[in-house]
Amino acid sequence: MSKVQKITPFFWFNDNAEQAMEFYLSVFENSKKLNVNYYGAGGPGPEGSVMVAAFELEGQQFLALNGGPRFQFTEAISFAVNCDTQGEIDELWEKLSAGGEPGQCGWLKDQFGLSWQIVPSILPELMSDPDPAVPGRVMQELMQMAKLDIARLQQAAAGESL
Repeated sequence: MSKVQKITPFFWFNDNAEQAMEFYLSVFENSKKLNVNYYGAGGPGPEGSVMVAAFELEGQQFLALNGGPRFQFTEAISFAVNCDTQGEIDELWEKLSAGGEPGQCGWLKDQFGLSWQIVPSILPELMSDPDPAVPGRVMQELMQMAKLDIARLQQAAAGESL
C-alpha cells in the first residue's frame, strides 16, 4: 500500500483539466497519469466530462479539477523547477512558455495561466556567498534576464565583465 502524499497541489481549471494534465505530462520526462474521475448524472459538470485528473511530475503528485470559470490563477502561487544544466533550463522554458507568457527573472506563465520559475540549481549557492558583493552582482544580472543563463550568473558572481 503506497503512502498518500501529505500536501498535494490542487489546480482549478475551467474545463480543460485533462488537457492541462496531458500538457504537463508531455513537458516533464519523469511523469505519469495516475487517475481520472468523471462527473456523473448528479454532478455540477456535464455528465461524462472530466471532474478531477490526478498526475505526477518528477515525483510530486498534482490534482486538476474542472470547476468552471469562477477562479483564475495568479502569480501569487508559482512552481519553481530547479535545473542542473542550461540545456534543461532552455528546454523547460521553451515548452512551458509555448502559448504562454515569458516573465522576468526566470518566471513565466504557461498556456493555462499557471506561473513557473525555471531556475538553475546553483542559484542558492550564488546568492548565499559570504561576500555580500557576490549576491548583489548576481541579483543585478538576474534582474536583466527573462530566461536565466547559468554562465552569465556565474560570470556575475565572479565579477567578470559580461
